[in-house]
Amino acid sequence: MSIVYFIAGLVLLVIGAELLVRGASRLAAALGISPLVIGLTVVAFGTSAPELAVSIKAALAGQAGIAVGNVVGSNIFNVLFILGISALIVPLIVSKQLIRLDVPIMMALSLSVFLFALDGSFSRFEGLLWFSGLIVYIVFLFYKSRKEQLNAPEEADPEVAALLGDTKALKQAWPKNLALIIGGLILLVLGSRWLVDSAVIFAKHLGVSEVVIGLTIVAAGTSLPEVVTSIIAAIRGERDIAVGNVVGSNIFNIMAVLGLTSIIAPTGIPVEASTLHFDIPVMIAVAFACLPIFFTGQTISRPEGGLFFFYYVAYTTYLIFTATSHPALDLLSKVMLYGVLPLTALGLIAFSIRQLRHAKV
Repeated sequence: MSIVYFIAGLVLLVIGAELLVRGASRLAAALGISPLVIGLTVVAFGTSAPELAVSIKAALAGQAGIAVGNVVGSNIFNVLFILGISALIVPLIVSKQLIRLDVPIMMALSLSVFLFALDGSFSRFEGLLWFSGLIVYIVFLFYKSRKEQLNAPEEADPEVAALLGDTKALKQAWPKNLALIIGGLILLVLGSRWLVDSAVIFAKHLGVSEVVIGLTIVAAGTSLPEVVTSIIAAIRGERDIAVGNVVGSNIFNIMAVLGLTSIIAPTGIPVEASTLHFDIPVMIAVAFACLPIFFTGQTISRPEGGLFFFYYVAYTTYLIFTATSHPALDLLSKVMLYGVLPLTALGLIAFSIRQLRHAKV
């Protein structure tokens, strides 16, 4: 039965992602909203539903601290693994809006997580600040995108311009596409649950410890909808949705998942010292790494995707080695700290300087 659930879960993920991307891209055209904004909002928030469900359930059960690891781990996974894999398949085009607005917002929010966690927990007031910011962010995105499409319909996608000029087509298009989005989300959530549950059974059968299972399979499980959605979007040529899905999911995870959980939790969300001193700084570093990589040619190339994926493997390996007190932990730490990280930082700085020089020319 585990094999059946595993295969069924995989099938549901693929079908759900296909329906979600198709419905979202058509809804963008029907409403005169750019696919990027749909990726940043409808798709991103929808594929983050598992994280939201897990965190709220944990908060109501008095285990609100789980939400911190859930959000921080998912945000690291989203950038390093999802963008890495997607870019390895198809180089991703990055919108100027992401570079100028959305990535800086993601960076600022990542910093806010660290600052709010310095006192050892997230309070209801801090959660309210995050959630209020989310509402303002969504309203601004839709207003800005709609205004741009209305002011410059000749520059918009032909399908957008046609639908904006046809009220009947506009009214007929959105219910069907909305149904595709909802159906896709349901299949994604159900498929990810079946896939994770069966994978845990496989791992236990093979003798893998529960610690390793929790750090790998379960941690990545709630982000499976984002994985499949971004990959399918990249393959289908909806690259704005692929990148916007990741950035939007990270923004949603902080402002909605952490925000709502902080509001619901009676005494706030406790933050462990190890999370504050290691995992949250890694999340901040990952967010800040996006800006120079996105900025270089406004693309995420295959080598850059490979770099993201390499760092995810290194991060996961470090977590596993730490949890199991592996003898190679000290060597891995030194190699990453004194070798790989400085070389990567120098490379990103060099790429950015070269891009700035090309822009001036």
